[in-house]
Amino acid sequence: MPSVDLNADMGESFGAWKMGDDAALLDIVTSANIACGGHAGDPDVMAATMRIADAKGVGIGAHPGFMDIAGFGRNRISVPRATLQNQVRYQVAASVGMARSQGATVRHLKLHGALANMASEDQTLARDLYEAALSVAPELIVMVLAATAQQRAVEDLGCRWAGEIFADRAYNDDATLVDRSLPGAVIHDAARAGARMVDMVRAGAIITESGRQIPTRIDTICLHGDTAEAVQIATAVRSQLEAAGVTLAQFTGNAA
Repeated sequence: MPSVDLNADMGESFGAWKMGDDAALLDIVTSANIACGGHAGDPDVMAATMRIADAKGVGIGAHPGFMDIAGFGRNRISVPRATLQNQVRYQVAASVGMARSQGATVRHLKLHGALANMASEDQTLARDLYEAALSVAPELIVMVLAATAQQRAVEDLGCRWAGEIFADRAYNDDATLVDRSLPGAVIHDAARAGARMVDMVRAGAIITESGRQIPTRIDTICLHGDTAEAVQIATAVRSQLEAAGVTLAQFTGNAA
């Protein structure tokens, strides 16, 4: 069985508003996608999350999204392309600078929420956003939604990338995620989440809600830190993968 990375979105608290249990997740995952202040997070939260991640040997990633704290970055917004690219640059620069101040390094980039979903459907948008991020930090490994337009964009761009699948989200037959407004889009059962990840890693494929298998490279598995069951899902995914003989380790990035 191959090795696989386990990542979680985190650093999404804001001021007095606490989101998720990042400290507990950082004892389980191997990579952390830390909000950059666009859809969530603030400077204090970013610094603290990076500091803990670095101390625990967890890989740090920039997690930019729409500048939409009220909507948690999950609303599709029409933004001029040049402005959107600058918003990504702004967030990535904040992430890289804050990590440096903590004696840490940002290893990867992962788009958040609606912005990520739009990029999974539009290769040109994905490439434009990745180019913007890489103009700030050329060494970043771009984490992509496997087998979507995001992957085609990095292959075309020629940068290092890692293919990602989701433990807690259901899949459409085109490898995109089922819209959150639909029943069953978010998986809350930890045991089910763990079992389906073992099945997908063994198959080397995304398994959709209809049962279709989409062969793909699986470098990393994600879960959302803001769900109530996040820690339980992370624990179940890790334990079931290890029981199946899968090694948990940070991804190194694929040459496009």
